[in-house]
Amino acid sequence: MGTGHFFWVIFYFASLCSASLANNAKINFREKEKKVLDQILGAGKYDARIRPSGINGTDGPAIVRINLFVRSIMTISDIKMEYSVQLTFREQWTDERLKFDDIQGRLKYLTLTEANRVWMPDLFFSNEKEGHFHNIIMPNVYIRIFPNGSVLYSIRISLTLACPMNLKLYPLDRQICSLRMASYGWTTNDLVFLWKEGDPVQVVKNLHLPRFTLEKFLTDYCNSKTNTGEYSCLKVDLLFKREFSYYLIQIYIPCCMLVIVSWVSFWLDQGAVPARVSLGVTTLLTMATQTSGINASLPPVSYTKAIDVWTGVCLTFVFGALLEFALVNYASRSGSNKANMHKENMKKKRRDLEQASIDAASDLLDTDSNATFAMLRQCEVHMQAPKRPNCCKTWLSKFPTRQCSRSKRIDVISRITFPLVFALFNLVYWSTYLFREEEDE
Repeated sequence: MGTGHFFWVIFYFASLCSASLANNAKINFREKEKKVLDQILGAGKYDARIRPSGINGTDGPAIVRINLFVRSIMTISDIKMEYSVQLTFREQWTDERLKFDDIQGRLKYLTLTEANRVWMPDLFFSNEKEGHFHNIIMPNVYIRIFPNGSVLYSIRISLTLACPMNLKLYPLDRQICSLRMASYGWTTNDLVFLWKEGDPVQVVKNLHLPRFTLEKFLTDYCNSKTNTGEYSCLKVDLLFKREFSYYLIQIYIPCCMLVIVSWVSFWLDQGAVPARVSLGVTTLLTMATQTSGINASLPPVSYTKAIDVWTGVCLTFVFGALLEFALVNYASRSGSNKANMHKENMKKKRRDLEQASIDAASDLLDTDSNATFAMLRQCEVHMQAPKRPNCCKTWLSKFPTRQCSRSKRIDVISRITFPLVFALFNLVYWSTYLFREEEDE
């Protein structure tokens, strides 16, 4: 029993020693990480003002590889010609001064949160209007230093970028908005930006935009030359297609309905002046308000847009319907005056004829009573002749051709002409702009 008890005591002390050594090893590992940071970034050992060497330690330009992750695209403004995007921006380069021992693979990388501790490329977004970092709860930024001296810088930022737009085909258009990144002070002799190999730009799945669809994106280079040298530049072109269904429901169909409503006046009686005037003025003011609201959401460009052609022609049709009633009213009054003059002339001729018949009858009364009776009978028949109904004239009155009924003829012609011309305009409009859209694509 004594030997067994002694054995368990030795085993207990051995276990305590091994646990203590393990704890010391763990503490020593973290201390080793601190020592590595102090070793490579200590005072007098690393100068963040000096750029890294080129490939393989040569005196060539430092190579910085860029990749992006587009988290969201918030708004695309037509009137301001800009768009807002939130993205994770990453850049990676090699700085041989930051190489360190990885302790047999146990130290994969070192993490920093202060960008001023190491050299940073002077990249800026050349078409940026506004931008800000994200600091909730902590600043969304980190720097990773790998054992071979590779440095990875990652940050989440939100940007408002300029996007010059061509609105000639609005709202049947496609827009290309760019994201440009360039070096501010280092020329291509010292610093070159390259896209990361493989998949340099990634977009979040199920990206939702209110009135646009992101069709595709392209990466390219856009180096610029100035009088101070050539500067490296990268760009991403985002191709947006405008969703037409919104404009079809909000603009095109209401405008068509207003034009069709203005044609109702052609079917109203020409004597219903208040109804026809109020209908024409109401549709004209509504169409003008619609046009004004559309233009308020667009910039005042110098060229004609597709929506301008549509609203302009619809406004012309509504205005034409109002002018048509003015023409009908004028023709109706002109015809009425001529009809009244014609009636007065007929009455005057009839009175003269009666007076002449009476005078002739008085002269012949004493001579021959039978002859006088026959003459009076003929005069009576002659006076009653115009009152006989004429079936042909009654049918023609439905499609009047006389001067006094010209107003009705104008309404009948307008009922056919306005819809045919509007249908022809729609055929030309849609075939023209849809063809131009395909051609531009």
